[in-house]
Amino acid sequence: MEASSALSRIGLAGLAVMGQNLALNIADKGFPISVYNRTTSKVDETLDRAKHEGDLPLTGHYTPRDFVLSLQRPRSVIILVKAGSPVDQTISALSEYMETGDCIIDGGNEWYQNTERRIHEVSSKGILYLGMGVSGGEEGARHGPSLMPGGSYPAYSNIEDILKKVAAQVEDGPCVTYIGEGGSGNFVKMVHNGIEYGDMQLISEAYDVLKNVGGLSNAELAEIFSEWNAGELESFLIEITADIFKVRDEYGDGELVDKILDKTGMKGTGKWTVQQAAELSVAAPTIAASLDCRYLSGLKEEREAAAGVLKEAGLKEEVGSVRSGIDKKRLIDDVRQALYASKICSYAQGMNLLRAKSNEKGWNLNFGELARIWKGGCIIRAVFLDRIKKAYQRNPNLASLIVDPEFAREMVQRQAAWRRVVGLAISAGISTPGMCASLAYFDTYRRARLPANLVQAQRDLFGAHTYERIDRSGSFHTEWTKLARKSNSGVAALN
Repeated sequence: MEASSALSRIGLAGLAVMGQNLALNIADKGFPISVYNRTTSKVDETLDRAKHEGDLPLTGHYTPRDFVLSLQRPRSVIILVKAGSPVDQTISALSEYMETGDCIIDGGNEWYQNTERRIHEVSSKGILYLGMGVSGGEEGARHGPSLMPGGSYPAYSNIEDILKKVAAQVEDGPCVTYIGEGGSGNFVKMVHNGIEYGDMQLISEAYDVLKNVGGLSNAELAEIFSEWNAGELESFLIEITADIFKVRDEYGDGELVDKILDKTGMKGTGKWTVQQAAELSVAAPTIAASLDCRYLSGLKEEREAAAGVLKEAGLKEEVGSVRSGIDKKRLIDDVRQALYASKICSYAQGMNLLRAKSNEKGWNLNFGELARIWKGGCIIRAVFLDRIKKAYQRNPNLASLIVDPEFAREMVQRQAAWRRVVGLAISAGISTPGMCASLAYFDTYRRARLPANLVQAQRDLFGAHTYERIDRSGSFHTEWTKLARKSNSGVAALN
């Protein structure tokens, strides 16, 4: 199919799975779109799908020049190629034919500073730039993702009508909003992925406890997760987890989930989130624990060897003895409550990281609006995001979700169940690093006084770092060792 004489409203370059699906989504919503890919077979494949999926208004182009010149001015081009240098190569190929006022939108999982560099580089040619987080996988891209565009506001205005139609729709609007200046769209998407890491880890721990301590079958697990998905835990991840337990193995007996190798892959956004948390001095222990677990899962051979060595050394499995005294019904309900409370901590950590970065960069992020656009289309979509949205509407300067009056009440109501689950898992030798990290975060954050006074004394003793006092102002330094020896000799003299 050749380009028709009428110009397209928007263009999309990069036709791997996400690009193809997003292009078809845009065409499906009635916006004529031009597509381009370096590998021409991908262009043909997309044209073929457009024909079969309803004669959609999509035209294919085989050179950067033809592609760019097929677009209405001001031209808007979405690129969906692998993050890093492929993005730079694509920009350089396309921008040759673009002019002042045209706009490039990068929809990949890009490091936010690369986006900020590119905004600066293309501005010399008068080209506008957006870094846009896209969440929802291939299904979301085709039928309605959550979109997080950041960068040039005029560039956003040029395509706002398209993005609002293409995004997932929830009762309070489309799941897209202008995020802010610079690389804010990419940064928000990165933190979204960090929260996703935490969520997935917490769900896997709930599964581990129910399966190994509770002795539940996959059929029972499928039923429980389906029930949970009808209540406060209703979310995409809980829904797909229920489905996973139902799928039978086509090569043998039982369910497929039990045949999957326990080694987790990752693309890097979770790691970036934890690095940024450390850079900004923001505690994100649940997200960090989920990352550590992915690293440890990769040591499959070492873990198998360790299991053998420790068994030889006399380590006994405690699961059996713990399981014998279990009230199954109560355990299921306790795990549900522990999962919910742990998730609140994980989202609180993500939101606090976004606030710290927003303050540093002057992005002026709207946290209630971020929670709203995550309610549909994206991987972490969940019914309780509506409650997070309302918490930030009640108080835009909320220090932490944990101290929102509604969430605070829920944490207090669930903490006994949460402690029972973590205690039970520890005594059974089942690791629950995400739930433990969330609980430790909650217990540390809610204490008016911590043992940090001792740490400050130690720092002052070995490094003269000084300390502050609770009863008078100023910085103090003490000759700890000299005074300790003096009091020792005093005690000796008394004896």
